[in-house]
Amino acid sequence: MPSRSWFIAGSALLLSFRLAFGTKGPHPCTETDYYYEYTECDSTGSRWRVAIPQSHGSCIGLPEPVRGTECTFSCEAGEFLEMSAQECTQCAAGTYSLGSGIRFDDWETIPSGFSSLATYLDNGPHGDDSTTCNSSTWFPQGSYLESNRDECTVSLIYAVHLKKPGSVSFDYQYPDGNLFFEFFIQNDQCQEMDQTADKKWLKLTSHGEWATHTVNLKSGTNILYWRTAGILIGAKVVKPVLLKNVHIEGVAYASECFPCKPGTFSQTPGSSSCQPCPRNTHSGHGASSCTPCNTTTLYAPEGSAECKARPPCSKKDYFQIHTPCDLEGKTQVTYRWVEPQICLVDVDGAETLPPSGDREPCPPCNPGFYNNDTATCSPCPPGTFSDGVKACESCPAGTEPAVGYQYKWWNVLPASMKTSCFNVGNSKCDGMNGWEVAGDHIRSGAGGSDNDYLILNLHVPGFKPPTSATGGAGTEFGRISFEFEMVCSADCELYFMMDVNRKSTRVVASWEGSKVRQSYTHIMTKNASVSYTWAFQRTNQASDVRQNVNNVASIYSISVSNAVDGVSSECQTCALLSQPSGSLCVPCPPGHYIHTSQCTECPPNTHLTSHSTLGPEACKPCGPSSKSNKEHSRCYSDCVFSYSENNVSLSFDYSSLGSVGTLMNGPSFTTKGTKYYHLFNISLCGGEGRRAVCTDNVTDLSSADSQKETGEPANAVETLICQSTIIPSSGRGFHTALSSQSISLADTFLGATVALTLDGVKARPDLFPQTTNKVPDVNFFYRSLEVTSSCDKGRNVVVTLRCNPDRSTQGELTVPSQCPAGTCDGCTFHFLWESSGACPQCTSTNYHQIEGACKGGLQDTLYVWTEPKRCVGGVSLPEKKTWPCESMDFLVKMGATIGAFTAALLFSITCYFWKKNKRLEFKYSKLVMSSNKECELPGADSCAVMEGEENEGEMEDEVVYSKKTSLIRKLKAIASRGNGRSYENVQLNSSQSNGLVWG
Repeated sequence: MPSRSWFIAGSALLLSFRLAFGTKGPHPCTETDYYYEYTECDSTGSRWRVAIPQSHGSCIGLPEPVRGTECTFSCEAGEFLEMSAQECTQCAAGTYSLGSGIRFDDWETIPSGFSSLATYLDNGPHGDDSTTCNSSTWFPQGSYLESNRDECTVSLIYAVHLKKPGSVSFDYQYPDGNLFFEFFIQNDQCQEMDQTADKKWLKLTSHGEWATHTVNLKSGTNILYWRTAGILIGAKVVKPVLLKNVHIEGVAYASECFPCKPGTFSQTPGSSSCQPCPRNTHSGHGASSCTPCNTTTLYAPEGSAECKARPPCSKKDYFQIHTPCDLEGKTQVTYRWVEPQICLVDVDGAETLPPSGDREPCPPCNPGFYNNDTATCSPCPPGTFSDGVKACESCPAGTEPAVGYQYKWWNVLPASMKTSCFNVGNSKCDGMNGWEVAGDHIRSGAGGSDNDYLILNLHVPGFKPPTSATGGAGTEFGRISFEFEMVCSADCELYFMMDVNRKSTRVVASWEGSKVRQSYTHIMTKNASVSYTWAFQRTNQASDVRQNVNNVASIYSISVSNAVDGVSSECQTCALLSQPSGSLCVPCPPGHYIHTSQCTECPPNTHLTSHSTLGPEACKPCGPSSKSNKEHSRCYSDCVFSYSENNVSLSFDYSSLGSVGTLMNGPSFTTKGTKYYHLFNISLCGGEGRRAVCTDNVTDLSSADSQKETGEPANAVETLICQSTIIPSSGRGFHTALSSQSISLADTFLGATVALTLDGVKARPDLFPQTTNKVPDVNFFYRSLEVTSSCDKGRNVVVTLRCNPDRSTQGELTVPSQCPAGTCDGCTFHFLWESSGACPQCTSTNYHQIEGACKGGLQDTLYVWTEPKRCVGGVSLPEKKTWPCESMDFLVKMGATIGAFTAALLFSITCYFWKKNKRLEFKYSKLVMSSNKECELPGADSCAVMEGEENEGEMEDEVVYSKKTSLIRKLKAIASRGNGRSYENVQLNSSQSNGLVWG
């Protein structure tokens, strides 16, 4: 494609002319007036070399563009691309080249190409932005860069264009989790490149330890960001991030060689690195050799840029040691110069080496050790004990050794301890002891320079808990106690740190300035391998660095209980849950109690509730919703609480609340206005798979290896109740929410009760007033065995469960309005959990029945809950019942029929008695007439006499009342017509004839 090549050449030539002309009085260009660069590669892989003036328009007559090397061209380490000849050339002595890489290891100033940008993206709740971050930056400290210590977000930025895929690596120190530290990459479109979490977030390092971080880069433009931001809760000052040795690979070639930094040299051409100058020599920039110091009056540590005057010897320059005990049991205090010796003895004001002391009796062995006549102290055999003076003795029957470490004599450093020295500037103090034994105490050493970390380490491979321990949550597996003192004429600090299972070191407690002799205790609630570290640091704020000899930390005694490889200084009675076996105690299996000096298993579905009770009464039944686990000797899913008072019994089952409750309260603001939240996770009842976990998503992301090995999340707190500090993604300029400072608030469940006090922990109902007390609040009490500097007796937590039928089953967690952080004193936390699931279990007293209407001969009986419903679970509502019934229409008809029949019956009875009365009246009249018959004519004989006399009355009635024909008479007449008789009888009333007429 010749036309395209000519086009590129023409464009490059035009660019050169434009750059060449534009100022007054241009002069012909010389080699010092310009430099060469390559154009971008075209689609064919070709490029052009173009001359660029050093100053715009300063000269004329620039060289014409020429075709450059192929785009795949690169140089080896120790070489650079000489652009005039376009060939790789060896670096001269005193310089070095990485070939396709760039290294930044000189931080006297921030190197060219780097920039530091400070922002404050999250103002306070009222938008107060008066506090600026103009003074926040990365500070060069010679051999490393130091980050800011405040809440400003500070980014260190470097842009590099790679010709091929490469990588970036750097060394860093990140000792303080209160400062967030991330590394990410953007392209030329300001788009963040894909990175895994373990590459973006940097993990914490131990004090004085340098870690290396490496990330792969793509070809093209890569913008590198090192970003820090602090979250300061309180007045605690954070430790800065340190950065050094930035190495970038993938630039294809170096256009020039880098001069060796002061204190280093490269002796031969073509070097890929520079070597540090030996001790008592020095060098400047670009040195090919080191210059010796006049050792009579000057000295220089290894890698020095200059020689320093030898100071007069002082007490800082020597230390005392105790010689080992000899066969006579004698020791001697001697003094030795700190090596290498840099001070002058034969000058005015110089200290001389004190003479050795007199031989004196050796101090006794530490408890648990004995002197075996070899002038050394040896540990007592297992099952025996010693106070350090007497010979080892066997423990009596029924007792066991109380194993552990107890160091109170410091003639020699114990075998389980080691000491060292680290310096943040990577100065050499490795050959010095960080701490020195001094008879009845061990104290911090002189160190090599200011800012050294003087390290004392004690490793405990594990713990042998008391035989009564069951291994449950909150069990004390062991504790470490030490007695210390600090004397500081300038600022100094003592750190007590812990590394569990070799994951990461965290600071447990720290002290600043002078401290009177005092004790500190830390309790271990996890049986694991642990390394305890004491780190003492002197700062550079003293007017005379050599006065730091007066800044000393002293430790008088260290005791560790239940150490698995420990020794015994005394014997203890066999624990209640162990049985004697010779001179040892054999622990009972989980779920066993002691009966007649033997281990006896608890009955099924019971668990061991007391380690201070002998006999079967130590076993208590599991709750109705739980079962026993023999492996751990406790009940799981037991979230049932019963309450009875004034003949009222209530049963609460809190299992419906879920395994873990979560509360995020806030927001809160730091003194500079940074927004943060407190996240609480609460496991109400604990148990397998129901523990609360708080993780640190900043410092645990790069610990994937330890997670795979142990199966546990690194830098995570797993307990009953825990707390994390959350910074939202919109806050500090980070792209994701940050979770850090995770702590355990409770690892021991004390119990649940409606009372306000349990085991010294008090609930405060005034913090959560309620409008009704129909259902009592149930208080769950917890405790953390881990003490802090502000809570010397540990932390306590009270979770108040309140029945609220208007809430969901999961309900809502709240903190007191007076104490938005959940605690009013920093040591006791209070939470309210309102939920319908916190209501008591339902019983038959919580519902009533309703009778339905009778329809179609059927009637329903319904059962409904009494409103408001203040119960959950328990008994269910009975099913609807249907009963046969009679409707109203049928009853009305039946009533009318019965009424009509009754009326007819009454009428008939009335008629019957009326007629009966008339008959009696007739008989009476006849009787009266019979009594007066002498005055009357005799009645004529009947012409037709009726058969029988029983109808006589009737006949007479018929004659007398012939004019009134009744219904009965008519019926009788009709009936009598059919009797076969056709005659008629007629009664003649005439008195004139007495004869009968027949017809």
